[in-house]
Amino acid sequence: MSRIALVSSSFAPYRGGVEEHVRHTAAALTARGHEVVVWTVDRGERLGVRTVDGITVRYLPTPLPAARWGSLTRFARGAPAAWRAWRDAARADRPNLLHVHCFGPNGVYAVSLARRLGLPLVVTSHGETTGDDHDAFGHSWLLRRALTAAIRDSAAVTAPTQSVLDDLSQRFGLGAGVVVPNGVDRDGRAGDRVHAPAAAPIIAAVGRVEPIKGFDVLVDALPLVRHTMASARVLIGGDGSAAAGLRAQADAAGLAEAVEVLGWLDPPDVADLLAQADVVVVPSRREAFGIVVLEAWRAGTPVVASRVDGLGELIDDGATGILVPPGDAAALAQACVRILTDTTLAGTLSAAGSVAVQSFSWDAVADAYERIYSAALR
Repeated sequence: MSRIALVSSSFAPYRGGVEEHVRHTAAALTARGHEVVVWTVDRGERLGVRTVDGITVRYLPTPLPAARWGSLTRFARGAPAAWRAWRDAARADRPNLLHVHCFGPNGVYAVSLARRLGLPLVVTSHGETTGDDHDAFGHSWLLRRALTAAIRDSAAVTAPTQSVLDDLSQRFGLGAGVVVPNGVDRDGRAGDRVHAPAAAPIIAAVGRVEPIKGFDVLVDALPLVRHTMASARVLIGGDGSAAAGLRAQADAAGLAEAVEVLGWLDPPDVADLLAQADVVVVPSRREAFGIVVLEAWRAGTPVVASRVDGLGELIDDGATGILVPPGDAAALAQACVRILTDTTLAGTLSAAGSVAVQSFSWDAVADAYERIYSAALR
């Protein structure tokens, strides 16, 4: 059994794909007898050390320098204490392997600590190099250099899809990596659905409400859907910087009553929303994987998604979902109308998704990581 520190860019109380991945991975590895801790970034809340789902979580400072005098001064003041916090975490938890999830400031400190202590390092990219809302890697020379060094020095590099590994190869020097897909909680709502014409069809979407997620394209598509299905509605589970703009966009199009941005939803509420929906749409401009696809398949709801990155790998077009060009509101609307008006197609997509989702479990994720850890610790 190993002592593993999962070094995550974010964790509870924040919610999102990497947070869920690390939470479920920690639980699955702990259930197998490994000693697991989570080290994550202190965003200024000074949360210290907490227990989440029975797992010790340390919130550690990660100051980095920037090319501004004030920032350099703050870094010089804060870096020694930050380094001591990371060193003390290692002394307290005694991990024999560090596993970085979603490389950022957390990765910079983890790489330095692994070198200092001679610990093996595993790096898992969750698409942060292409899907970051603020293009951190485009703006930060330090992050680019640190990730390149981490990839060079790591015992293994993983990602949820080949498209993420390809980007790491093209821009950060990765030689070879391992695809470890995401999992889905099997306890979520699932069932055999009967797809019948709905009086007021629901088109659902879930995720961070940021421009990269493409929810504005879905709002643009809704009037085209309503030419055929006049009472169709869009429900978006999530929140973010683009939420107010989406509401204004819907209001300007006369769709204020037909578009709802619901705010962040807990996993049971996400499962309920997707189970109630007639179509789940993933209109992302970039997407490393798309856990919401797994959640829609689990709910038995047909999926329409952009043909980008991991979504194009995950979905078998015409079999487990329908893929459309990113940013194409007309194509998105047409695909939704096809599903809403063709119950045979909807049922076929639903059944195929229900089969496909069986291949994605957190136990399978833990199996893959255990093999990687075993090799790294030899």
